[in-house]
Amino acid sequence: MTTVEDAEKLILAEAGDYGAEIVPFELSLSRILAENIKADRDLPPFNRVTMDGIAINYKSFEKGIKTFRIKATQAAGDAPVDIDSPDECIEIMTGAVLPASVDTIVRYEDIEIDKGIATLLIDEIKKGQNLHLQGSDKKQGEIILTPGRLITPAVVSLLASVGESEVRVKRPPRIIIISSGDELVDVKTIPSSWQIRKSNSYTIQAALKQQGIEAGMLHIPDDAETTRNQLQQCLQNYDVILLTGGISMGKFDYIPQALKDLQVNKVFHKVQQRPGKPFWFGRHDHGVVVFAFPGNPVATFMCLNRYFMPWLHASLGLEEQSTTYAILEKNFEFNPDLKYFLQVRLNFNQQGQLVATPVEGNGSGDFANLADTDGFMELPLEKSEFKKGEVYKIWRF
Repeated sequence: MTTVEDAEKLILAEAGDYGAEIVPFELSLSRILAENIKADRDLPPFNRVTMDGIAINYKSFEKGIKTFRIKATQAAGDAPVDIDSPDECIEIMTGAVLPASVDTIVRYEDIEIDKGIATLLIDEIKKGQNLHLQGSDKKQGEIILTPGRLITPAVVSLLASVGESEVRVKRPPRIIIISSGDELVDVKTIPSSWQIRKSNSYTIQAALKQQGIEAGMLHIPDDAETTRNQLQQCLQNYDVILLTGGISMGKFDYIPQALKDLQVNKVFHKVQQRPGKPFWFGRHDHGVVVFAFPGNPVATFMCLNRYFMPWLHASLGLEEQSTTYAILEKNFEFNPDLKYFLQVRLNFNQQGQLVATPVEGNGSGDFANLADTDGFMELPLEKSEFKKGEVYKIWRF
């Protein structure tokens, strides 16, 4: 039986590269950047005012001038207006460009304006105060984003600010999600007493949508020939096959044999873990990778987050993410010789530490608990007793 660590290494060794594509920047959210982005001009592009108030020349203040005639009012987006004498000022708004003849902003709260005269109410100001200076963030031509960056709303804002109306992003693999089993019926169907509604496929589909990926979906009945034919078509049209169910030792679990017949090379079958022990992983000679998850909902969800998502991120060149750890909130025991992935709810304590509270259910078929949890805590194989206060790795979802 394969260990969790070996399974991870074997899967990551099969990470691929599916190329890149150019998309409108406003459609790039959750994609992975595939090019350097440079500032097309200084950021900010001018000396920008950061407070509403008046703009003066600091030398006038040094000379003891405390009252200033307002020459003009300048809003954000207006052309700059210069003063002509030391006792003049410009009434100016946040976001406006600083005129060349002034260098300091005094906010409204520190002045009094009466009949076009602004009088300082304070005795101390600093030269250059309340200004965001040109190029202080980035210089023109400087790289501001590098490949492997997840495009977040903040990144979209930055792309817009430098005029990148189109952006090169990593092309995701073509993915098909396949469920199997005659016991599964459509979501809209009222199931018989021996049937259940499909859910695993939609779980995987939703998780992929969070990654900006649209995946196909297919259901295969418990029939050997149909299983083989459908898998053969998928191997010809997709880069990744995600199977849920039909890979255990049951009489009607036809998928392992069908994969073998279609020359999908088994890398491993069964991992020393719970949930998800029957997990199967393989690769076709043409490069298609196959993740065959156990049919139990919790097992499917755990394997998806623990194995597939890291493979996907590696294939897309996503910058390596830091590992998350949490403190176990109460004692927990698990005796089988398997690495256990404990469902937990995550919160921060008053010391700012991440704390994991176990949410114990009724095994890998108890999917109802997933809605009340935030991740899996990976408990080491070599222990059976886990004490309150101990720290372990977390796989957040």
